[in-house]
Amino acid sequence: MTSTDWNPLLRGEFTKPYWAELRQFVVAEREQHTVYPPHEEEFAALHLTPFADVKVVILGQDPYHGPGQAHGLAFSVRPPVPPPPSLLNIFKELETDLGVPRPSHGSLQPWATQGVLLLNTALTVRAGAAGSHQRKGWETFTDQVLAVVGNKPDLVVFILWGAGARAKRKLIDTSRHCVIESAHPSPLSAHRGFLGSKPFSRANQALQEAGREPVDWALPD
Repeated sequence: MTSTDWNPLLRGEFTKPYWAELRQFVVAEREQHTVYPPHEEEFAALHLTPFADVKVVILGQDPYHGPGQAHGLAFSVRPPVPPPPSLLNIFKELETDLGVPRPSHGSLQPWATQGVLLLNTALTVRAGAAGSHQRKGWETFTDQVLAVVGNKPDLVVFILWGAGARAKRKLIDTSRHCVIESAHPSPLSAHRGFLGSKPFSRANQALQEAGREPVDWALPD
């Protein structure tokens, strides 16, 4: 993270006791188990989306825990890994909302390079064990990321899917920023308010009303 404009904004976290404990935990997990994403991609969301460019935040929970899936961007998988069910529902809603056809791959990197911060609340997970790295300190760090983004003078759209993400609403100054929230896109809950929620067009409308460039949500093959 030293090469990004996030570093001076988050540097204070690296001297706090929780950070040392978190790093020790993750190192030990990597020594004893398979952990996703790979070490060099833990902070991919921050590397691909500079602080200066952030205009939308999509908040996930923890990385995918299957082989080859997680690469540091919430909800995203690289080809040729098939899109997981939550991502398929995101694509379904994208098509319903904006007419964007489902892409042939699951990589959301084109969003990240346009200022869409694809942030998970925990940045690592043990293989095959969803939630295994939650409440180890990552949330303290990612809450600080949200706080730093919330201090931006320009409007930012925060897209919060599911109870875990929606709990972060309290960290956001809703008088200055736009919050779009719904059920999670997972198959268990997508029909309870995610499908039909039009998050992509609503995000672009909020950006345009604030005089900011909308996001091109298309995902070219």
